[in-house]
Amino acid sequence: MTRRELREHTFLLLFRKDFHDAEEMEEQLSLYFDGVELSEDEPGDSTRYRFLKLPEGTDAEAVKARFYDICSHRDEIDAILSEAATGWKLNRIGKVELTLLRMALYEMRYDEETPEKVAINEAVELAKKYGADASSGFINGVLAKLVEA
Repeated sequence: MTRRELREHTFLLLFRKDFHDAEEMEEQLSLYFDGVELSEDEPGDSTRYRFLKLPEGTDAEAVKARFYDICSHRDEIDAILSEAATGWKLNRIGKVELTLLRMALYEMRYDEETPEKVAINEAVELAKKYGADASSGFINGVLAKLVEA
């Protein structure tokens, strides 16, 4: 699994977290790794699904480990984002954008293997795929404020 794939699967799980409580999230993790994902086989047709089975072992475990690590830093990350997202309260930011901001800031502050520019670029690319038209610019702007000099 590439780092980009790891990042995308982590994003998809983190996005689910905003819709489920802690008890449900354990079931959601199981459903995710045995469940379904929107198909890209038919662009524009969101009713098509395909089964997604991740390989057993390190890849699925790597996604889970990253997911739990980001969740463990969520309060700290949200405090930093609250200050950086000038004029925006976190509950007013779209869930896709907020999830991407959290994940990118985690990579920038807690993942020593990911350069800040890579974390920002990857978040912007995922915003283009999953977010609204203005999402990538918004994410780039907020994260640019957080680049450590």
